Amino acid sequence: MTAPFILFGMFAFLLFIGAPIVVALGASAMTVYLAAGDDFVSMVQIAWNAVDSFPIMALPAFILSGALMQSAGISRRLVHIAEVLAGPMAGGLGFSAILASMFFGAISGSGPATTAAVGMLMIPAMVNRGYSKSYSAALTASSGGLGVVIPPSIPMVIYGVTASESITKLFLAGIFPGILLAGGLMIANYMISRRNGYGAAEAHPPGTLRKACREGIWAIMAPVVILGGIYSGLFTPTEAAVVSVFYTLFVGFFIHKELRWDGFKESLNATTWLTGRVLIVMFAATAFGRILVENDIPTLIASSLLELTGSLSLIWIIVIAFLIFVGMFLETLATIMIVTPVLLPVMVSLGVDPIHFGIILVCCCEIGFSTPPLGENMFIGSSIAKVSIEEISVKALPFVAVEILIVVLLAFVPEISLWLPSILGY
Repeated sequence: MTAPFILFGMFAFLLFIGAPIVVALGASAMTVYLAAGDDFVSMVQIAWNAVDSFPIMALPAFILSGALMQSAGISRRLVHIAEVLAGPMAGGLGFSAILASMFFGAISGSGPATTAAVGMLMIPAMVNRGYSKSYSAALTASSGGLGVVIPPSIPMVIYGVTASESITKLFLAGIFPGILLAGGLMIANYMISRRNGYGAAEAHPPGTLRKACREGIWAIMAPVVILGGIYSGLFTPTEAAVVSVFYTLFVGFFIHKELRWDGFKESLNATTWLTGRVLIVMFAATAFGRILVENDIPTLIASSLLELTGSLSLIWIIVIAFLIFVGMFLETLATIMIVTPVLLPVMVSLGVDPIHFGIILVCCCEIGFSTPPLGENMFIGSSIAKVSIEEISVKALPFVAVEILIVVLLAFVPEISLWLPSILGY
């Protein structure tokens, strides 16, 4: 049992002194291998196998597709359609931000990308309509997390690869939870807007929605093409990611004619940076997780939980609290890579479906996007609205509370996640 103590001790020490997560993961794993006298090459081979797989190819393609959407004018049209759909009601622009996050999330698969794309357009509009800067940023950051629950989802791809589960089935299982989370945010936004007197959106003249949909038909078709192709069996999630890139390029260059060479280069740069960061975290986290499995850490955790309580409901509460806590300090992909080999065997031994657990894990990670100190969406919202993280954090508390309640509901009622995959034969 020396290896786990070295692993976790080194990991905690490196995080405490401020080392990047990838350094903490890789260095702690390497220390264990060296202490055990194992061949260091074997660690590299194990980690390389994690990133050298066909499903992982979906990752850079979805990131590139999401980055190109903004330059191609697709995200702007989706936001406009969402604004018209929200209509003249209290908190109308807040509804628009949530709807736009759902639309864009159905294309990008990334929480930070969704927050950036929607926030650049919606936060200034909400501030001009009388919403506070901190509330506008908090709402956009919270709803931006829908990008990882509404399929396609980059974290679901990572979980599917790590857990060896069907990515298509995970995408299907995420539809209703994503809609529930969006509905909860809408209710919270309406109540807060009514209380604070945040203005309604402008009343649009008749025919505005029809015009917006006509102008944005190619933007609306993007998720239809991507998700329709996956669920119909026409192509795999990885192939769908590549199709989404070519679709966006076609629309940007030949239909909207807004995609320029500079925007294309910026999208490639952003994709290279984000993909590199994700893959190197996966590389290090795989070696870290392999040591956990080799030392039967999941079995020890399972036995400890079962000794603590035999109630699955109580275990779910403990697991959700743990995942939300971890999500406050670790980035999403690292959380999935570390937690999956530890907790998945525990939950499966208790009769939990791996797909169901994956949805709960991703939803908890979604909450982590809008909780400090690490919350990526919070930093993006803060930079756009030019307000402090502390101000946004306070305003985001009601949204976080609603999301936690919905995640608990999803955990206790697995049919919400599993019903759609089951009726479609997955």
